[in-house]
Amino acid sequence: MKHTRIVLINTSHPGNIGAAARAMKNMGLEELYLVDPKVFPSAEATARASGADDLLAAAVCVDTLEEAIGDAGLVIGASARSRTLPVPMLDPRGCAERIGAQAGDPRTAILFGRERTGLTNEELDRCHYLVQIPTNPDYPSLNVAAAVQVVAYELRMAMGSAVEQTPGRHRLATAAEMELFYRHLEDTLVAIDFLDPDNPRQLMRRLRRLFGRVQPDDNEINILRGILTAVQQRRT
Repeated sequence: MKHTRIVLINTSHPGNIGAAARAMKNMGLEELYLVDPKVFPSAEATARASGADDLLAAAVCVDTLEEAIGDAGLVIGASARSRTLPVPMLDPRGCAERIGAQAGDPRTAILFGRERTGLTNEELDRCHYLVQIPTNPDYPSLNVAAAVQVVAYELRMAMGSAVEQTPGRHRLATAAEMELFYRHLEDTLVAIDFLDPDNPRQLMRRLRRLFGRVQPDDNEINILRGILTAVQQRRT
């Protein structure tokens, strides 16, 4: 649980931040990141936190998503909508089990988007998985703090089944390391005329999905970047 971070993106209502903090504290989660909140700090957030003031005081406010997930090895986005490009889907219980299965790796970040529009496609491109909470199809709207509560509850229930990291196993590559790899990959694909920067279509998004499914570790990313460097050097 200490390696799991809740990330609220561009939250409009400060009360939702306080209620999310309360939900987190109920279930033993401690790390809250706020990406460009509309209003924070706020008396309304403190009132809705109802005793979880310490989580609000320790909450980290950042301007960009990159700052919130740079050290995360697993990024999961909460989304109620299907997407054009398929992203592996989890329900809250499967999400908790997936997180528990990588105890000891770098942090997991769980992203919750804007109250009205959720996560953007660009933000979802940063996710290895999406988590969807089953709801009444006639009324699927779920408050962001309630969504945090459901996911946090399943994490709490899964704590006892978390496995320890295998000694000697390389850690998963962090989001920041993956972004450097994607930039390196795109530059190389352009250099070898495989990717037309004026007409990229969805190639890089599909490659993100591919490597997101694979979840390479830090050693594998170093190998891949070494190959890309060798390709670039052969062209000079």
